[in-house]
Amino acid sequence: MIKQMNNQEVIDILEKTGAVMRNSHFVGTSGKHMSLYMTKDKLLPHPKETFRITELLAEAHKALDVDIVAAPVVGGVILGHLTAHYLSILQKKEILSVYAEKTDEGPMVFKRDYDNLIKGKKVLIIDDTVATGFSVNKMIDVVRRYGGNIVAMGVIVNRVPEEINSKTLGVPFSWLCEIPAETYDEKDCPLCKQGVPVNPKVGHGKQFLESKK
Repeated sequence: MIKQMNNQEVIDILEKTGAVMRNSHFVGTSGKHMSLYMTKDKLLPHPKETFRITELLAEAHKALDVDIVAAPVVGGVILGHLTAHYLSILQKKEILSVYAEKTDEGPMVFKRDYDNLIKGKKVLIIDDTVATGFSVNKMIDVVRRYGGNIVAMGVIVNRVPEEINSKTLGVPFSWLCEIPAETYDEKDCPLCKQGVPVNPKVGHGKQFLESKK
C-alpha cells in the first residue's frame, strides 16, 4: 500500500527554494507550453531540503518490497539515490539505485551494466514532477524494456492528477503534493497568442526558440 500525500511541507520547501516558477512562458520537455514550471534545478542546490523531500518519498513507499530505485538522468539521479538510501534505512536492507540515460534516438537506455542490475528486480521509479505524462511514460517503458518489474512510481509533484494517475499509467503511482497547472499545445497556447516571450532559462524554452530560427 502506497501512502498518498498532499504535503504542505513539500509545497513550502519547493516555494522556498524557488523550484515553483510562475508568471512566465515555459516550454516543457514534452513540447507543451505553460505559465507555471516546477524545476528540480532550483531544489537540488539545497541539500537539507533535498534530503527531506527524498526522505518523504522513501516514507511514502516504505511498505513496498523494493530491490532497486530507478530514476532519469540528470537531476533524477540525486532524487533516486537519496530515496534508495532512506528506503534502505527504513527497510533495513540494501536497496540499489540506478539511472536511465537519454539517447539521440529518443528511447532511454540503461548503461554501465545497470541493465543487468535491473533485470528481474522489483523496481521503484522516482522522478520530480509530472505535467503531461511524457517523461514518466519514458521511464516506465525503459524499465519494462530491460526486464524490471515495476512495483510503483513516485514523484514529488503531480500537476495533472486527474489525467496522470495509477489508472492512466498502468502502474501504482503516487505523489507528495499537487500543484495544478494547465498545459497547452503550441497552436492553442494563449501565451503565444498574447506575444509573451518564451523563457529560455528553464525547460526546453531555449531549444524551442532555436527551432524557430
